[in-house]
Amino acid sequence: MTNSISQVDPLSLGSDADLETVLSAWYTATVQLERTHEALREEVKRLTGELEVKNRELARKDRLADLGRMASHIAHEVRNNLVPVTLYLSLLRRRVADDCSCGEILDKVEAGFTALDVTVHDLLHFTADRDPRREMFLVSELIEEVVESLAPQFSAQSIDATHTVDSELTVWADRDMLRRAILNLTLNAIDIMPEGGRLEVCAVERETGIEIEVADTGPGLSDEVAGKLFDPFFTTKSSGTGLGLAIVARIVEVHGGQIVVSNRPEGGAVFTLQLPSVVSKESAA
Repeated sequence: MTNSISQVDPLSLGSDADLETVLSAWYTATVQLERTHEALREEVKRLTGELEVKNRELARKDRLADLGRMASHIAHEVRNNLVPVTLYLSLLRRRVADDCSCGEILDKVEAGFTALDVTVHDLLHFTADRDPRREMFLVSELIEEVVESLAPQFSAQSIDATHTVDSELTVWADRDMLRRAILNLTLNAIDIMPEGGRLEVCAVERETGIEIEVADTGPGLSDEVAGKLFDPFFTTKSSGTGLGLAIVARIVEVHGGQIVVSNRPEGGAVFTLQLPSVVSKESAA
């Protein structure tokens, strides 16, 4: 009987309804109204949160676009002036080949120019605005290529580097871009493990695409650092451009994917590149 009363619309009750029935009906209507109000409030809160995230992302992209145009102009101007200076240094070295003291000074000058060229190179990579030149290739070969190229650094810093990838796993992506992304993540891991540690690179196929993980046993990341990690020019290092991870984020973005970073329970951090399945392997073949 209670259930039948709870479904009564107070406005449909006749004049002969008793007080208990009227009060029960009004109570039920009030409860339902409160639930509806709460549900609407939660939905408004959710939509407001999504809108704020989208607005922040849009503002970030606008800032990056302006920054990219400025950085590209500066990088090209600097590189244009580096070319003749490097040539003059080479000629000068030949003239003072027998002077050891001059040779040492030139070594330092060239080291400075090399560091500057690395900065320019990072700027140009960061500002490169082109669509990926996609091709189908084996992920294992790409990761092995990156890991083997850094073998001397792993050995020098006592880093145990391992990689686990299905030998048949393929990805439809820009090989040069993806190599750059994995290389930057690996170099970042090397930098935060100066006293040695473990580096693990693995790739797996999910229903939504390919995931490539680069994990380290470094100090991990604070919430503050994790929130700024992919911002251009942000770095916790004493040297460097602060563009390495920003370049990684840009590469993943133009592939329609995303990068996720988290701390490992056993210590260290893990960076995960999530690349969507753009086309099937059959249609790409």
